[in-house]
Amino acid sequence: MVNPPWSEVVRSALAEDIGRGDITTNAIIDAGLEMKAVLVAREDMVVCGLPVFSEVFRTVDSRIRIMPHLPDGSGALAGNEICSVRGPARSILTAERVALNFFQNLSAIASLTRCFVEKISGTNARIVDTRKTVPGLRLLQKYAVRIGGGYNHRMGLDDGILIKDNHIASVGSIKEAVRLCRDGVSHLHRIEVECDTLAQVEETLAAGAHIILLDNMDLTTLRQAVAMVGGRALLEASGNITLDNVRQVAETGVDLISVGTITRSAGSRDVTLVMMGE
Repeated sequence: MVNPPWSEVVRSALAEDIGRGDITTNAIIDAGLEMKAVLVAREDMVVCGLPVFSEVFRTVDSRIRIMPHLPDGSGALAGNEICSVRGPARSILTAERVALNFFQNLSAIASLTRCFVEKISGTNARIVDTRKTVPGLRLLQKYAVRIGGGYNHRMGLDDGILIKDNHIASVGSIKEAVRLCRDGVSHLHRIEVECDTLAQVEETLAAGAHIILLDNMDLTTLRQAVAMVGGRALLEASGNITLDNVRQVAETGVDLISVGTITRSAGSRDVTLVMMGE
């Protein structure tokens, strides 16, 4: 069986938590005891992370079985049972904390993303994420964004061209930065440029960029940028996007709204793993 792409991060998290062994559980729980546990939501959420949740338990003990009641992407209300876990009690207790850590964070990201997506319903804009992720967890956190209904921006620096202010300062102009990228990178890559002003937007259009990131612009300036570009490039709004203002930003006519908060500050959703006898 091929290991899932998050196997390495699961093994690392387990090694960090278990160390030389779960001395409390091993001292108290009989090695032959079998148990059932139920994962229960303590608050409303978008379910996300069951594949990695299951992988944690399987990595600790291949005899553990996970039976989902609600799939990733579904809504869970407080009190709903999300899945059942069956197997050796020692192994379930040893894996519990790491499995919950992954699940709680990913469900929080999916839930917050869903809130942003619902806020802009009916507009032409999309919610996209950023590279503001926990080191080592980017693949999983960006998966959670997709489960919540958002879209992924760059997975990493090798995934797309985004010319930022320091790149421009290093070569002297947007025109030169775009030229260097066009000459030095495959034609399959689209070029995005970060702009702080309408003058930069005009220069970026003239340089032939495909996407323009409108950084920290107010609503009036965003509308002016949309009118100026007139569909000749995709427009991405970024900076200080909140649930309170995201609808207004979407209604300016931009195509993409990047939100670092959905991965950086989502926190955790509250769940509990309730142990039962077989």
